[in-house]
Amino acid sequence: MFLAMKELMYSKTRFSMIVIIFVLIAWLVFILTGLGNGLSTLAASVFKNMQADYVVFQQGAQSSMSKSLLSEQVAAEASKLPNVTAASPMGSSMATALKGQSNKNEDKVDIAIIGISPGSFLEPTVIEGKPLSADNPKHVVANVTMKDKGFKLGDTFQLDGSTESLTIIGFVENQTYNHVSAVFTPMSEWRKIAFAAPGSNKGIADPVNAIMLQGSNIDLSLVNSKLSNTDTVTRAQAVQGMPGYKEENGSIMMMLAFLLAISAFVLGVFFYVITIQKTNQFGIMKAIGARNGFLSKAIMSQVLVLSLTSIIVGIVLTYGTATIMPKAMPFKLEMNLVIGYSMILLFIALLSSLVSVRKITRIDPLQALGRVE
Repeated sequence: MFLAMKELMYSKTRFSMIVIIFVLIAWLVFILTGLGNGLSTLAASVFKNMQADYVVFQQGAQSSMSKSLLSEQVAAEASKLPNVTAASPMGSSMATALKGQSNKNEDKVDIAIIGISPGSFLEPTVIEGKPLSADNPKHVVANVTMKDKGFKLGDTFQLDGSTESLTIIGFVENQTYNHVSAVFTPMSEWRKIAFAAPGSNKGIADPVNAIMLQGSNIDLSLVNSKLSNTDTVTRAQAVQGMPGYKEENGSIMMMLAFLLAISAFVLGVFFYVITIQKTNQFGIMKAIGARNGFLSKAIMSQVLVLSLTSIIVGIVLTYGTATIMPKAMPFKLEMNLVIGYSMILLFIALLSSLVSVRKITRIDPLQALGRVE
C-alpha cells in the first residue's frame, strides 16, 4: 500500500484522468439504476407495497389483472385453505379524473381505480385524512402525487365519461399503478365504475380481478385444485405479469449490462497502458529483488483506492443530481441498490486490473533494462 500511495501522489495528473473516467461511469450507472428503479416502482408500487404473498387469477389470465375476472366468493373459499391466513379481493381499472367541471385536456388526470375491501390488509396506511369506509363508498383515498395535480382533501371529482363522482378523504404515499396515481375505493364503488356497461361482468356475481392471499408455504397446486378455474402465483410473478413491466425492466437492465461491459474494457485498457509505461521501473524493481506478489499487491492497492474514491464521488454526484431532477421524473435509488452496484463496479475494476497484474508477472528484468534484445 505504501508504494501504491507514493505513486498516486507523485503522478496526480495521470491518475486523476482515470478517476474522472471512472466517476463518470459510476455516475451514469447510478443514474440509470435510479431511473430504472423509479420506473418499475411507478408501474407497480401498489403490488410491491401491498401486504400480500400470493395472488389468485382467473385461469389463462397470464397473471394480468386486466385479463382476470373472478367472483368475490372465491376469497371466502380461499381463506379456508391450509396455510392461508387471510384472503381479500382486489380490482383495478384505468380512469380519468376531471378537475372541477372543466373538460379541457390540461384539467384531465389519468388515474388507476383500485377496488379493495375497507379495513382489509390491502388498504394502505393513510398519511393524511381518513381511511376508507364501507358506509361511504364514494369516499376514496388517493396517492399523494394527486396533490401535484391540484387535488386536495375534501375535493370531489368526476370521472371522464362516467356519471360517478368521488371525494378524496385521505392521502397515501408510494401507491402508483401503470405509471399513474392510484385511487383506492371500496369494492362496491369500483364495480360501478369498472362494470358500468351492461354485460361487462360476463354474468359473474360480485366480480373482482384477483384474490390476494396472505400466508407462508401455501401449496399453489392445492389452491388451484380447490378453487376451480384459477391460477395462483406469487406476488413477484404478479408484478412481472403487469403489461409492459418485464419489457421496461429488460430494456434498463440491458443498458446497464452494456455499460458495465464497456466499463470493464475501458478500465482494463487504462490500467494496461499505465503498466506498459512502467515496464522499465518494474524491471528494475524485480532486478533488485522485488517479487511478483509485492508488485501485484501495489497495482491492486492502487486500483482499490482509485475505485473506492471514484464510486464515492459518483454516489455523491448522483444524489446531488436527484435533488434537481423534476418531480415528474421517476427517480428512486435505494441503499441496497447503491451497495449492490458499488460492489459490482469495484469487482469490475479489480477484475480489469488482472490484465496488468499478468503483464507484471511476465516482465523479464534483463529485457526491461535493455540488456537482452
